[in-house]
Amino acid sequence: MGIKGIVKKAVEVGEMGFNKDGGAINWFPGHMAAATRAIRSRLKLSDLVIEVRDARIPFSSANQDLQPQLSAKRRVIALNKKDLANTNVLNKWVRYFDSSNQDCLPINAHSRSSVRKAFITYSDVWLKFITEIRFCAHCPSWIMSFQLLALVEFKLKEVISREPTLLVMVVGVPNVGKSALINSIHQIASTRFSVQEKMKRATVGPLPGVTQDIAGYKIAHQPSIYVLDTPGVLVPNIPNIETGLKLALAGSVKDSVVGEDRIVQYLLTVLNTRGTPLHWKHLAKQMEEITQIFEDKPGYNPKDLRPKMKKLPNASDLLYVKDLVREVQHALYVSLSEFGGNIEDENGMECLIEHQFEVLQKALKIPHKSSEARLMVSKKFLTLFRTGKLGSFVLDDVPELNREP
Repeated sequence: MGIKGIVKKAVEVGEMGFNKDGGAINWFPGHMAAATRAIRSRLKLSDLVIEVRDARIPFSSANQDLQPQLSAKRRVIALNKKDLANTNVLNKWVRYFDSSNQDCLPINAHSRSSVRKAFITYSDVWLKFITEIRFCAHCPSWIMSFQLLALVEFKLKEVISREPTLLVMVVGVPNVGKSALINSIHQIASTRFSVQEKMKRATVGPLPGVTQDIAGYKIAHQPSIYVLDTPGVLVPNIPNIETGLKLALAGSVKDSVVGEDRIVQYLLTVLNTRGTPLHWKHLAKQMEEITQIFEDKPGYNPKDLRPKMKKLPNASDLLYVKDLVREVQHALYVSLSEFGGNIEDENGMECLIEHQFEVLQKALKIPHKSSEARLMVSKKFLTLFRTGKLGSFVLDDVPELNREP
């Protein structure tokens, strides 16, 4: 079954009540309406747009209401979180954008290591820039965002000769990594300024909606180039349930709006229909041989799985999470491989998912008597998916060439 069939089956199950309200998913708080108006206004003045999308949903994470304006500007599409996306599928997306004459760069806004290779591999524009403009290529501290910054300058090259001040706008839906990218650019650009001219960093958070105001940061002299960080904005109404569920799964819509239970049911449906747990077959034998080192360790809050900013995890914590992931993958493999029903049948899929919630509760070491056990299962499982512990995925199918990216 292809991805369209997978999504169709997932949406069918979703329509059967992924949360108490069901139906379409919409999240458009007041600040988004104001931000959308401000973005439209400033787009008219911008010389270049960096549109940040989630590499796991390259199409669904595009704000369709802004596409007419964005496509009319000089634009670079940055597919962020490439470390969480399936490389083979992501490469197909890059080739698709290239065939559509749209500059596109897969990036990891938080990484300082592997991006130079990605930019050289995927960007013909960057290769051209290397031959035309000199830069300190031997400097080991330059990261992926320098290549993006260089690409920005190359795209603006023809404008630089006639404009004293240039504006680069960074746009995207919530939680795709705009502010993280701004901070990476900030780290590179700050080497060009004196201490008195250092710029403040953009605020970065794990939840959508952290940035609520448009802020500007100077990144170059002669001419002066400013980059504008904008709030993440969605469309007022997301009519397509499939798109709404993907955005929620990627974290671009607040979990409380959709319901963690509904999001996990959608995720499990996609995993089961793709047969992903069956690829974890090798874990079955491993789990039989592994001694439960942490069997007596009590359950913990889902926040424990989130990376700590001030305290690095010790070896024991890392081993615990690794064993936890093994148990989760093993539980899903066994539940799917031993399921006697038909997953292409709605009732069959519902029965399988209900059983998987039970085995996940045990694998995640959540007390059976907990009144919020299902919510805790959902939160922990989502954390494992969103941090890439369950593997890399691209949920969007590569569209036909006649489809607008």
